[in-house]
Amino acid sequence: METTRDQWERFHRWGPFGLLFLATLLALFIWELVMSPLEQRVAVLLVLTALALQVLHLTGKVPGPAYFWTRTALAFALSWLNPFYCVYAALGYLDAPRYLTRRQALAGLFVTVVIMSGAQSSGLSPSSPVQVAAFGCLLVFNSVLVLIIGGLAEREAKQARAQEETIAELERTNARLEQALAENAGLQARLLAQAREAGVSAERRRLAAEIHDTLAQGLTGIITQLQAADDSEHVRRATALARESLREARRSVQDLAPTHLEHDTLPAALEKIAGGRAHLTVTGAVEPLHGELEATLLRIAQEALANATRHAHAHRIGVTLSYMDDEVTLDIRDDGRGFTRPSSGFGLTAMRERAERVAGTLEIESEPGGGTAVSARVPLIRHG
Repeated sequence: METTRDQWERFHRWGPFGLLFLATLLALFIWELVMSPLEQRVAVLLVLTALALQVLHLTGKVPGPAYFWTRTALAFALSWLNPFYCVYAALGYLDAPRYLTRRQALAGLFVTVVIMSGAQSSGLSPSSPVQVAAFGCLLVFNSVLVLIIGGLAEREAKQARAQEETIAELERTNARLEQALAENAGLQARLLAQAREAGVSAERRRLAAEIHDTLAQGLTGIITQLQAADDSEHVRRATALARESLREARRSVQDLAPTHLEHDTLPAALEKIAGGRAHLTVTGAVEPLHGELEATLLRIAQEALANATRHAHAHRIGVTLSYMDDEVTLDIRDDGRGFTRPSSGFGLTAMRERAERVAGTLEIESEPGGGTAVSARVPLIRHG
């Protein structure tokens, strides 16, 4: 989009050509009335010189101050010969502050005022008192006009500078914000890496405890049952207990290394582990997350589904995965028997620790006979 400054730049390049052409066109109406043949030839020479000056200035071959004063001299001579050339002289009102220092600009504006006043009063009888009075009045009028125009231009310049400063400050603020966001993303990635390293030992301790609670106790039961192997009923119980322990061991190993995510997205992996046990709903735009985040959500879902089917004996289970602007939530709700105080064997503490290791949270709501709701929230950090 073109700004006011761009428009003024275009005017300073091409405007003088247009005003010189307009002044010449108007001067032709009174060309022979106010000028002798000699003055006409001088006027043509001055117009061609002014045109050459404009071309040289456009190509950057004439410095600003030299251009201004040469053009002003030409405009003065042309206005003396034909008053309509004051149209060309009026450029001094517009670009004196552009090409001159502040003190020189005041002198340039005063000279322009004199040229304009002289041209405007030139139609009266030469050297008459009326012409002198008219020249004085026009000089005052043009001076006041210059002051008004100068004040408006100065105010516009201040507003433009203030706007530029505001834009520059916004750009600096945006740059700082982008830098902060980049640093925050790097910090989150480092935190996840540290969490992964710190979580290895914690995961090993959790797996050891879980194997102790399931596999070791199951094997102890098998030994007890086999000691009474004289009864075939004891043998059948031992076999069933061994199978259950084997399933628990396989689940623990699978929970430690979720292979579902190797070839599937998180929603597809959740659909597979849900199987026919739960209904999965996905909301928001699915995005590939950091591997640790997807593994955490999948493990929490596995634990919650196992609790709902094995301990709560739920008939209906709903799983909702929601992608939002800055976080991802996983909600698992069931209609099971619920609880007042969760058992330590339910894995709820492990789920909460998993969420906290990736800067997330886990909330659990349950009541006896009213089912259980597990809600996990983790930051949305894209895979990178």
